[in-house]
Amino acid sequence: MTNFDQPIDRLGTNSIKWDTILKTYNEKDLLPLWIADMDFKTPPAVLEAYQKLLNDGVLGYSDISDSLYQKIIAWENRQHELNLNKEEILFFSGVLAGITTAIQALTKPNDAILIHDPVYPPFATIITNNRRKLVRSRLIEKNHRFVIDFGDLEEKFNKQQVKLMILCNPHNPGGRVWSETELNQLGKLCKKYNVLVLSDEIHQDLVFAPKRMTSFFNAGENFSDFSIQFTSMTKTFNLAGIKNSLAFVKNKKLRDLLLNKQQENFQQEINTFGLVGMEAAYQAGEPWLNDLLSYLQSNIAFTLEYFRIHLPKAIVMEPEATYLLWIDFSAYGFSDSELEERFVHKGKVVLNTGVSYGSGGKQHMRLNVACPRSILEEGLKRIVLALN
Repeated sequence: MTNFDQPIDRLGTNSIKWDTILKTYNEKDLLPLWIADMDFKTPPAVLEAYQKLLNDGVLGYSDISDSLYQKIIAWENRQHELNLNKEEILFFSGVLAGITTAIQALTKPNDAILIHDPVYPPFATIITNNRRKLVRSRLIEKNHRFVIDFGDLEEKFNKQQVKLMILCNPHNPGGRVWSETELNQLGKLCKKYNVLVLSDEIHQDLVFAPKRMTSFFNAGENFSDFSIQFTSMTKTFNLAGIKNSLAFVKNKKLRDLLLNKQQENFQQEINTFGLVGMEAAYQAGEPWLNDLLSYLQSNIAFTLEYFRIHLPKAIVMEPEATYLLWIDFSAYGFSDSELEERFVHKGKVVLNTGVSYGSGGKQHMRLNVACPRSILEEGLKRIVLALN
């Protein structure tokens, strides 16, 4: 078993999670439970592969090996029942880079692009930065979990003439694993209104049993004709700084458009460390991942119980995937700015502000539990201090 209880001092390592807090908030001694990376060591198999690379002593250009393609194909088939061929796999420096390239390749300025609300904030930024029209469809909260408002979605598709949708599956920040039924209904609507789908599935490996992840390709007949899937082992195996991701594109016309834009932007060269880390992770990282999932489930259960006892007015969404908890603090009566102020300056703990995910995030916060239990418990004590 991997020891995830061991604290790792990340201060002074140029960590965005740990070292940018002082610049962001101008407050010392803050505890970060925000940005979505993990305070755990990368799997030993990956570190060993990097050590071998360093011992070889040459860090030149790298090509994508056939063995890496085969490991990606085997992983996606085994973990997600996804059948891929080598030519259907494209590499990018990150999921957001891939989504941006797809937006540039498949839409024109002023085209309408839809995202859910609340959802991962960079989606909105990418759309507006590329001079596309941002359309939001509010998710409904039902029994403390998000569901899709299909009526609102169809109305927006129709009236706003939406050309493309960015889907987050599993959903960040709500932790929903969209069911095959939900994805099928969504896909049928997209077919009806000729909406392309970019499915961000970066959290695909961080799903808690008995839930099973359904890839958008597998949710309905010929859904791969009008969609592209994006993922990365960097989220799964805590390699966010390596900057490497995958796009799966079965439709040749979409693939050619994406490849042409990638080459136009000169994005086709892949980071050597990303390739080496990906191959090692997909070859030997599964036991580590199984240990991680158990530890995350334990941390989530601990957090839910802690809130039940100490902050019963807060409503915590229990995630079906990810290590991120979406928490409704509206019962405490503070505005978004007051909540952030109390957390940072009174509790000395940093969470992601809910309002940054869209208007559906008002008076919410996103909590990252991917850290040793001792750090999590200290963070939860600070949250209680901030609100009491």
